[in-house]
Amino acid sequence: MNFLKELFDLSGKVALVTGGSHGIGMAIAKTLGKAGAKVVINGRSQEKLEQSKAEFKKEGIEVFALAFDVTKEKEVDQGISTIENNVGSIDILVNNAGMIKRVPMLEMPVEDFKQVIDVDLVSPFIVSKRVVPGMIKKRQGKIINLCSMMSVYGRNSVSAYAAAKGGLKLLTANMTCEWAKYNIQVNGIGPGYIATSQTAPIREGNHPFNDLVMTRTPAGRWGDPEDVGNAALFLASRASDFVNGHVLYVDGGILANFGYVKGENDLPNE
Repeated sequence: MNFLKELFDLSGKVALVTGGSHGIGMAIAKTLGKAGAKVVINGRSQEKLEQSKAEFKKEGIEVFALAFDVTKEKEVDQGISTIENNVGSIDILVNNAGMIKRVPMLEMPVEDFKQVIDVDLVSPFIVSKRVVPGMIKKRQGKIINLCSMMSVYGRNSVSAYAAAKGGLKLLTANMTCEWAKYNIQVNGIGPGYIATSQTAPIREGNHPFNDLVMTRTPAGRWGDPEDVGNAALFLASRASDFVNGHVLYVDGGILANFGYVKGENDLPNE
């Protein structure tokens, strides 16, 4: 095995990707699996998880699929125990499960706001807290939190999501402060606008948001889920052993572009 292959080789590692049955989570799980990791995917529906396994098999990846609610501490404890007993102690944790509700603040029920915070911010705390003792015991581990561009700026109608992702960015930093001494690297990924099934409706035809993304992104395209998967591979591998508390934005340069585009919040960005 040559140096580069060895640097990114995950053979023998157990990787848990929450929300790994579709979209960005599936792309991350596939990439880690192709690098040799034993992949575990999580979701809330065992039926949907079983269906998604066929997508992995097409690329020669066997996955262990287990449904549990990442916002419920008891379910997480039971789920991680099942993974440890059937697959092994977790070496790589990708906190990818998330949700967004696009509702203006004055119209958003408090219960909906709290739900987004629970899924996007509290669940990474719950799952990481359960997994980290095993990493401490081994004196090694990788945690990757799926942050967002919304961890550094806001937009109309995504107050709960932006609040959660901003909190997750700082939670990533605090995890680093407490766990780096155990040779555990905790980092985040901030995806830009990614071409998934969820974004398909706004990428078709002459949708104004598609025009916004294409105009504002210096790379001139939507990101592919594999772009995020490749970033996750770096953060899960030996190549990132001295990268701690960092959020890697995979956005085609959109955060670097401060140019005003008419129609974006109807206000200049300055």
